[in-house]
Amino acid sequence: MVVTGGAGGIGSALVRRIDAEGARAVVVADREIEPARALAAEVGGLAIELDASQPASVSGLIEQATEASGPIDIFISNAGVPGASGGPEVADEIWEDCWRVNVMAHVWAARELLPQMIERGEGYLINTASAAGLLTQVSSLIYSVTKHAAVALAEWLAIEYRDRGVRVSCICPQGVRTAMLELALQEPVAAAALNTGELIEPDAVAEAVVAGIEEERFLILPHPEVARYMAFRGAEPERWLEGMRRLVRGARSDAGAPPG
Repeated sequence: MVVTGGAGGIGSALVRRIDAEGARAVVVADREIEPARALAAEVGGLAIELDASQPASVSGLIEQATEASGPIDIFISNAGVPGASGGPEVADEIWEDCWRVNVMAHVWAARELLPQMIERGEGYLINTASAAGLLTQVSSLIYSVTKHAAVALAEWLAIEYRDRGVRVSCICPQGVRTAMLELALQEPVAAAALNTGELIEPDAVAEAVVAGIEEERFLILPHPEVARYMAFRGAEPERWLEGMRRLVRGARSDAGAPPG
């Protein structure tokens, strides 16, 4: 099993929880290599340095992990970046970095792994997206767009490859207490949206993922209320949009910011 972005936050919780399930071999992949090594030592696994924004680094990870432990049965593509708050004015280089990590890293991993998995007739790709990919992240266009793309990618893979033995799941949490969340809570609109629901710990996400793997469930929703929000958004799009606009107006008013 490989977990990218595995050195902290949701990633480290996944490593520990799945190791507790008796995983054969765990690879902790992260650009922060020292914390990755410490966690790998804790679980008796292997740490590999990864820059998820670079295809050569993703393919190198898969090659090293395969050489060390044999064919990869489960690959959890969990690395992600927040991008930046704001809309179309965000600089192109930030868009590019966010796109490469939040979307293309999943593509590159699938490109490397699918031929092996199809040949074996089994394998499991698990991509971490976000509830923002099913709903929206009102404070950040770039995060919303890339996470929607990540969900669409996972859905396409699930349709195309399930009949050839490759299972696909997509993890879509809402507010999780991580370093990324702490950054988001500094922005008034993001804080207003995130505080409408329960903030959970990374361990709760890991529990939901283990349950989702056991059930081979496509959408893994650590916040069950996200399913209700999805249903309302689909059934009543105009009311949903007005509710989101109202939330944004209120958050900006409370922060003393201009309406938009």
